[in-house]
This record gives sequence, C-alpha cells and structure tokens, in this order.
Amino acid sequence: MRYDQVIGQAPLQRQLTELAQQNRLSHALLLLSKEGSGALPLAIAFAQYLVCETAAGTNADAPCGNCPACTKATKLIHPDIHFSYPTVTKKPGEKPIATDFINEWRSFVQLHPYGNLFDWIEMIKTKENSQGKITAEECNDIIRKLSLKSFESPWKILIIWMPELLGNEGNKLLKLIEEPPADTLLILVSESEAQLLSTIVSRCQLIKVPSLETAVIEKALTERNNTPPALAAQVAPLCEGNYREALQLVQHAEEDWQVLVRDWLNAMLKTGPVAQTKWVEEISRLGREKQKQFLRYFIHLLEQALHLRIRGNEYLISEKERDFAERLNKIAGIEQQEAMVNELNQAHYQVERNANAKILFHALTIRLYHIIQDKYVFSLS
Repeated sequence: MRYDQVIGQAPLQRQLTELAQQNRLSHALLLLSKEGSGALPLAIAFAQYLVCETAAGTNADAPCGNCPACTKATKLIHPDIHFSYPTVTKKPGEKPIATDFINEWRSFVQLHPYGNLFDWIEMIKTKENSQGKITAEECNDIIRKLSLKSFESPWKILIIWMPELLGNEGNKLLKLIEEPPADTLLILVSESEAQLLSTIVSRCQLIKVPSLETAVIEKALTERNNTPPALAAQVAPLCEGNYREALQLVQHAEEDWQVLVRDWLNAMLKTGPVAQTKWVEEISRLGREKQKQFLRYFIHLLEQALHLRIRGNEYLISEKERDFAERLNKIAGIEQQEAMVNELNQAHYQVERNANAKILFHALTIRLYHIIQDKYVFSLS
C-alpha cells in the first residue's frame, strides 16, 4: 500500500519516514486511533516503505510501489511483513492462529482497509455471537516467527491489529516487545488504550492517529468512492472523522432517517404506547449497523438544532434540515437537547456492544420522553 493510498494522514507519514531515515525508530510502535481513521492502512504503508528496495538506504519519502518488494507488500504476501489479528474458533477444541485465516485477511484488507472488528468477524465467523480473540497459541506463533531470520528485507515487521483483544495472553509477548531480535519492528494498531495491558503500552512508542477532517472525507468519497459531490457533502459531516462510517452512510443513503426520527418523536409525544411499540419493532428489524447510523443521524440533527439556535440565519444548513431543526428547537431547550445527545451517544455505545435492540429502544424512548415532556435530565453517573 503506497502512502498516497492512505487517506489524509500525510503528517504522520512524514513523521514515521523521518524516524526511519534518522535511525530513531522505536522497536515497538503503538498506533492509537478511533475507528475509521486509517491506522491500519498507515501501518501497512509504512511497513511497505521499510521493505521497499528503492527506498532502502536512501532518503526517499515514500515507497516506490513498483519494486518486487512493494509488489509483494501490496498483495500482503511479503515474507518479512507478518500480521496478527483476532480469530474465531470454528470447531470445539480448536486453537486458531492468524495464519489459518490469512487468505480471508488479505481479502479483508483489500476490500475493507478502513473496516472495523465487526466487519472482520462477520467475514470469518461460522456461527452467531462469535467473539474475536488473539489466542495464546497465536502469541507463541508470533514469538516463533520473529525468532527466524528475515528472508528478503533488512527488516522483520509484525503488525498486530486490535491488540486490545490479547487479554492476559499478551503477557507472553512482553519480553519480545521489550527486547525484540535485531532489525525487528512491531506495530500495534489499537482503538482502545484503556483495554490494552498497561505493561504493553509502557513498552511502546505511542503515536496518536487523528480522526479525519470533514473536508478530507468529502474529497475521499468523491475521488475514491465515486460518490456524487452533493451526497459526499451531506455525509461527511455526519461521520465524525470515521471513513468507514462515511462509506456506510453512502451505502444506505436511500434511507430516510428524518422520517424515522419524526415517527419516533410523534409516537413519543402524541400517539402513545401502541405507536411506540410498533416503532421499536420497526427499528429492531433494521440490524445493528443501520441502528447505529440512525442514532448518529439523530445526534447530527440535534447538533444542527443547537447551532441554528445559537447562530440563527447565519448558520448554513439545508432547507430540509433547517425546517426539522427549527421544530426540534420548539419542543426542547438547549439543556434538553444536550441531554438527548448524551442519551443517544450512550445508546450508540450499547448497540455496538450487541445490546438487545427492543429493550434498548424501549428504554431510550421512555428516557427521551421524560427529557422532552417533563424537562427531566437523567444523570449519566
């Protein structure tokens, strides 16, 4: 993967390249990012830079993309670039390791370079409720692979995606991370520092990968995904720097989330319990990804309403959303709108963690009703 295939992270690319050129590269890097920011593509592109035959020993600023090493790295088959990632157990008693899923991993990175853990597990699972994990057997295999000499490159590189799923098994890697073999680089790509073993974090050079800017996402959608400019401009502000989410929103652009919000508020405030139950049944059938998109869109509408309230006619907004935002401002004050955003964010978090949709949205309906009707703000503690 060439640097120019990574969306928006040029400053970090330069930083990593300069560290390598100045021989100041730590033996273990922790790339910490939010979902959809591109930490995995960045790690893969940097690994390709290190093994690139043209860049090696020069001050080249990027991998050439044409040499045999780059060709292999692009196809994820370079013998000195190794990958570790969560796996699932397909048969009772099975002890999977990453190489058991290498073909699926190559397809995943090629098709969904900005995909998340859910996308990956959906690709490899054979049963419902499969939980991804990096196993003790995988840790042993990592130690074995990195104890061997490199095949073609001066470097041996291991990219560990989602190391927060190591659990206590990660203790097996502590010595390797602290004192790896010569010319060995470990790149950990994580979305949650809090879930990582503190002993691993302390042994790594931390590099925070920022979320993508709205303008960068809008440009990427039009140039890389052939998204119509008007749709790209509409979607980019909704995804909060998450390119994966932007792609999901484009894919489901035909969904009229505003109608669903309106029906929910009407059921909440006018038509009563029967309509609320019917609405909850409808949202429960949509599936987790669409539920997340709906909640994110409602949050966006509330944020638009807050901006409109503060900035008035100076605030640029589409006519359709302006009309809805004005209606929201009539039924809820600033404090209530902020409380609603907090509730919706909490619900989004619970949906990501497979909460029961019917129970979740029934409870959320009741809480939003009291926030709007009784002006009661729930404590999040």
